[in-house]
Amino acid sequence: MAREITGFSNPIVKRVRSLRDKKHRRAEGRFLAEGLRILTEALDAGVTPEMLWHSPESANHPLVVRLTEATEAAGGEVVVTHPDILSKLSGKDNPGSVLGVYHERLVPLDQVDRSTADIWIVAQALRDPGNLGTMLRTGDAVGAGGLILIDDCTDPFSVEAVRASMGAIFTQSVSVASWADFVTWLRGGPGQLVGTSLNTDVDYQAVKYTAPTFILVGNEAQGLPADYEAECDLLVKMPMLGKADSLNAAVATAVMAYEVINQKRRSPA
Repeated sequence: MAREITGFSNPIVKRVRSLRDKKHRRAEGRFLAEGLRILTEALDAGVTPEMLWHSPESANHPLVVRLTEATEAAGGEVVVTHPDILSKLSGKDNPGSVLGVYHERLVPLDQVDRSTADIWIVAQALRDPGNLGTMLRTGDAVGAGGLILIDDCTDPFSVEAVRASMGAIFTQSVSVASWADFVTWLRGGPGQLVGTSLNTDVDYQAVKYTAPTFILVGNEAQGLPADYEAECDLLVKMPMLGKADSLNAAVATAVMAYEVINQKRRSPA
């Protein structure tokens, strides 16, 4: 049975709204996802919200009915509330018709099974949540195993990153590690570490990639540190034919990922 909440001062509203802040997300171990498409993607991936919020106007939408039934069947709570409260929770003037509260989904690095995919994406000191979300979306598109975040990256469970992922936060493994721990783990098994860099003349299409390929992309402004580049098995560069000297980090990741899978498609094992 759905609960109805109509007051902004309700403590549950305040608690859920606090999940827009990283400090509270970490303390609660939960995050927000907003919009029918993203919540449906989560459900299709076998993930149901701990708490589902929707407006009375959307109650009879077939996807909302499906989400409601799945949430209640899994022991979660369904809350019906006004669009103004949904706007307060999501931080958007025109929020989607549904919002979900989910448990954070970080996978410890030592539990990552590299054999499950030919491509893995590794981001170092990534600062922009839109880039992070887009990398997750790219990873989903190319069948990557997941995203490994190195050093002090932006929070993958921020509202902005989750929104940019378009549901891929629920289909991609996400891990967080220091550089030293990542290198130790990587060298403990098979894996080709490929860094994108301006400090090389090697064209990204002129080399052979071997699975599993770990695509390493550095900070948007600084790129990869020199010692990180030295650890790479390959450093590659994408040609820049205009006046800009580099691609956006998420775009570069997508270009690299599709080159890796295109090589595999042209030469299937």
